[in-house]
Amino acid sequence: MMSIDETALDPRAIEGRVRAPGFGGVVTFLGVVRDTDERGYTVAALEYEAYRPLALAEFDTIAGEAVAQFGNVRIAIAHRVGCVATGDIAVVICAAAVHRRAAFAACEYAIDAVKARAPIWKRELYADGNAVWKANDAHA
Repeated sequence: MMSIDETALDPRAIEGRVRAPGFGGVVTFLGVVRDTDERGYTVAALEYEAYRPLALAEFDTIAGEAVAQFGNVRIAIAHRVGCVATGDIAVVICAAAVHRRAAFAACEYAIDAVKARAPIWKRELYADGNAVWKANDAHA
């Protein structure tokens, strides 16, 4: 259900990890690389690094917390590493539940927790050749 990938993420394949009979609500969040940052600078790409064993363990912990909070939900988390171009998907979070309310809540919880806690770091690469390591913001 959890992965860290060096190649393009397929949201439908990741969604397939959580779909199950009786689960009528499936919510998918896509984190897409923007072409400008919050200051208006032109972004060429994002470069992600992860400590894989700990990140995957944290993804599992987050999924367990979602089950504890929202009931019978299934969570899949996939994150890219390496260079991710603008317009490409950097993260996919899918949540499935019997009803939509729990699926939405679990999906939002999972992306916020991933951003706040997973050992994944990103560097913004700008069109002018400069680059800056960025802190994750769980509520951005």
